[in-house]
Amino acid sequence: MPTAFPASDVWALLADMVEERPDAPAFIHGERTISFAELQDAAARAGQGLADLGVGPGDRVALWLPNLPAYPILYFACARLGAIAVAVNTRYRAVEVADVVGRSGAKVMVCAPSFRRADFLSILADIDPAALDRLTALVTVGSTPTAEPLATARLRRIPFDRLLSRPPLGVNNARPNAPCNIFTTSGTTSAPKFVLHRQGAIASHAQQVARTFGFTAPDTLALSILPLCGVYGFNQTMATLAAGKPCVLVDSYEVDEIARLIAQHRPTTLFGSDDMYARLLEAVSGDRPFPSVKWAGYASFNAALDTVAEQAEARGLRLCGLYGMSEVQALYALRPPDTAVTRRKRGGGVPTSPIAHVLVRDPESGALLGPGQPGALECAGPSLMAGYYGDDAATAETITRDGYVRTGDLAELDGDGGFTFLSRMGDVLRLAGFLVNPLEIESHIQSIPRIAACQAIALPRAEGVRAVAFVILEPGAALNEDAIIDHCRRGLANYKVPMRVLAVPEFPVTPSPNGPKIQRTRLREMATARLAGS
Repeated sequence: MPTAFPASDVWALLADMVEERPDAPAFIHGERTISFAELQDAAARAGQGLADLGVGPGDRVALWLPNLPAYPILYFACARLGAIAVAVNTRYRAVEVADVVGRSGAKVMVCAPSFRRADFLSILADIDPAALDRLTALVTVGSTPTAEPLATARLRRIPFDRLLSRPPLGVNNARPNAPCNIFTTSGTTSAPKFVLHRQGAIASHAQQVARTFGFTAPDTLALSILPLCGVYGFNQTMATLAAGKPCVLVDSYEVDEIARLIAQHRPTTLFGSDDMYARLLEAVSGDRPFPSVKWAGYASFNAALDTVAEQAEARGLRLCGLYGMSEVQALYALRPPDTAVTRRKRGGGVPTSPIAHVLVRDPESGALLGPGQPGALECAGPSLMAGYYGDDAATAETITRDGYVRTGDLAELDGDGGFTFLSRMGDVLRLAGFLVNPLEIESHIQSIPRIAACQAIALPRAEGVRAVAFVILEPGAALNEDAIIDHCRRGLANYKVPMRVLAVPEFPVTPSPNGPKIQRTRLREMATARLAGS
């Protein structure tokens, strides 16, 4: 990996690898292997294809794709064009896709309508065409069904392979300050905020993670299990590429398929959630089921799986806690692999970059706190976002004058340059590894006639963290729980769909100077009691 002249932008990151090891594998997907030189050539051709569709610097391209080779090809194509790749979660449904694609002003959307695990065309069929009125073209990956959803009927439909038939794009608009990524995250309203990153921050963070995490070791091979539409999976994959090492693209989250790919490819590193590791340990027998894995990045989202790190340790799998978020990128911090498991499994760690820095403040007074004192976490460093796309007010509220991101997390300093993540300070839910604003669920349910109010909470269960919704009905209305859940399934990602909807006459509240506040802790207690008795 070049270290004397680190890549200054995303395209240069790829170009450096091509210069060093053109024939080395960059991606493996099924029986197909793509070298760094082939990746660069395909990206340059796709860049010309996108340019033919009118995409230029600053334009947005919505990537609504699973972990297929088309994703990194199109991402690097956007980087060379100076365009912005908008990550659209493949678990999103009609309401969410329409919001992200429409509000970002994407000019082109890319999807895989024939992909076996997501019915993209059916989801598009539920979208109001007016919500996608700024799109001009739909690029389809794989075979294209003959059905034409009304929402995309007016668009040019271009097969992805046609983009690859174009000559390589001659111009290179990649620049360190060029915006290149939009990730969605929860905000203070029901609509997610758009986290914008520039090429310099993406490239430098990828290179720093590659060094700090030891990806430059000769035998490094990673499985890209986590979706590329999220920062966790995206940053892991980019860091592996920055080290010049191969990634196996995993387009399925089915545990048997993941286990099969681990046995086949023998990766040296894994990244995932507590739920994923728990299911893998259950599915694969033996004292050391994953002997090739040196250590594994671990994110704890489910309090019901608090002992999974110890269970993994007993079977030779070393899990290391991490910290990250869309605003500072994933893999911002890492627990050292040589520490005790009881400490190593906790979120947080030492910042990846030597010039990154964290502060913990008293949330009321703003005073800086010392080690062991819980408070509001603020993060600085080269991996920070440029801001929230299209929302200067939210950017000013989140980024301090001295360049720190107010994370909204509760943490405490460790006294050794690191920190420990404790919890979210607000009401944001973490479901299936994604941060979800409860208002997204609540506003969707409240759109149903005769539901006066709704509150959603996250409840740890043995099978994973699930949403539970409480509703107040209008006088004379009856609860139809199945209909409400079905309504959510049609409009929201499956991990946001409540496992139960419970009717209450009122929400528990606590008086405050600014009005009554919902006791979300009490709601969780009520949900636990109600579900225990059902």
